[in-house]
Amino acid sequence: MAPVDVSRVAEVAERAVEDSFTRLGRYLAFAPISSDPESAPKVLALAEALSKDLTTLGLSRARVLTLPNALPCVAAEWMNAPPGAPTVLIYGHFDVQPVKNEVWSTEPHSLVRKGDRLYGRGSADDMGGWLSHIVAMEAWFAETGALPCNIKVLLEGEEEIGSPNLERFMDAFPDAFDSDAMVLTDCENPGIDIPGITVSLRGLLEVEVAVTSAESDVHSGIWGNVVPDPATTLIALLARLVDQDGRLKVARREIDAEWLEGSRDVPLTADVIRSGARLVEGVSPLPERGLTHAAWVARQPAVTVLSTTFPAPGSEKNAIRKSASAKLSLRIAPGQTSDELFDAVAAELRRDVPGGLAVALTKLPGAASSWDYVAKGPAFDAADRAYEAAWGRAPLRVGLGGSIPFVALFGRRFSQLPLVLNGVIDPETGAHGPDESMHIGVYTKTVKANVHLYAELARALAK
Repeated sequence: MAPVDVSRVAEVAERAVEDSFTRLGRYLAFAPISSDPESAPKVLALAEALSKDLTTLGLSRARVLTLPNALPCVAAEWMNAPPGAPTVLIYGHFDVQPVKNEVWSTEPHSLVRKGDRLYGRGSADDMGGWLSHIVAMEAWFAETGALPCNIKVLLEGEEEIGSPNLERFMDAFPDAFDSDAMVLTDCENPGIDIPGITVSLRGLLEVEVAVTSAESDVHSGIWGNVVPDPATTLIALLARLVDQDGRLKVARREIDAEWLEGSRDVPLTADVIRSGARLVEGVSPLPERGLTHAAWVARQPAVTVLSTTFPAPGSEKNAIRKSASAKLSLRIAPGQTSDELFDAVAAELRRDVPGGLAVALTKLPGAASSWDYVAKGPAFDAADRAYEAAWGRAPLRVGLGGSIPFVALFGRRFSQLPLVLNGVIDPETGAHGPDESMHIGVYTKTVKANVHLYAELARALAK
């Protein structure tokens, strides 16, 4: 059999990119919001449509996987590669975040093209991520009638609610996950011209802090300046957690000097931050203080106030309330445990409490572990070559500040396998917010990189 010109296959894939937008728009229109119970039929309907489309693509055993009290997954495979060829799993998710109360400039569940970007909820997170693989596979079939390696596809319908049942699917359908390497979409590139492979994620822990002073509310005129106010006490306690810039100052981590030096290549400049974070005029990014912005985002813990029980407008009264509470979101640094971070925060909040007020801390459900990974070996050398062919440069090894529970789960369940984390997100994507978008150039180059990736993995992991 004559060697295949992979560049020719990549050209076929690139020509198919424009047509794939129609399909992307069709998928977005399902509005598969996994957090909304009323949208469960839409999630199932999209799963069934994807199963049919994967069959049409040329994959076999395309099927909708179901379990009680869980939204579905979709699985398919192509296992006709020559003897000794590796099997590569492509993972993605087809559910999306809600858009309620968000102000969009476009219809969120329609694909709208504006300049070099495609707008729509799920366009980049994560439908564009796994669709980039579908287009790459189609090109291989169109040009050669086959794929260079065996491929399995697993698309999840619950990622945006924390993948609560993914491990149950792993247990119930082990064959759908059985592979020699895994390519997990849903990750970010440092820039539209700089690809990335994700090697670390922060974990997530939500904590409720409650401060109580009395059995009931009391008159603020009679008792003000005499008894402590839980609201102002809570504010003072929370202020202890952060430094002068507003960053969490407890439980910080030492950052490896080599990692820190490498993070200077990540183009997370002040202008990128202002634009990507939608900062208003006059607001500047926080100062670096000896680290890089990339290091602060990827390697240090952080805190955000999610909500409080401070009196809302319309509920005012001249009284000292008996209690006040706040829910905090804590991002766990890679290599750090949730217990380590919780204990550090609890110690700071319970230390020398003014007036001796009772401080109660409660861990809330939905925690996610941090993830730290060394991306070395033949599979990652193969990924570097694939990206060099498509992007003109190897991908940076990057850390993401967000928490993706399925990644830590894959890392724990399949620790012996190489996990290549790629995707089509970039700093301007705005995932989980209004006007989420995907850059057409990033998508196109990722499609071509995937074409090369299958060939490179086939050679690198041949048995």
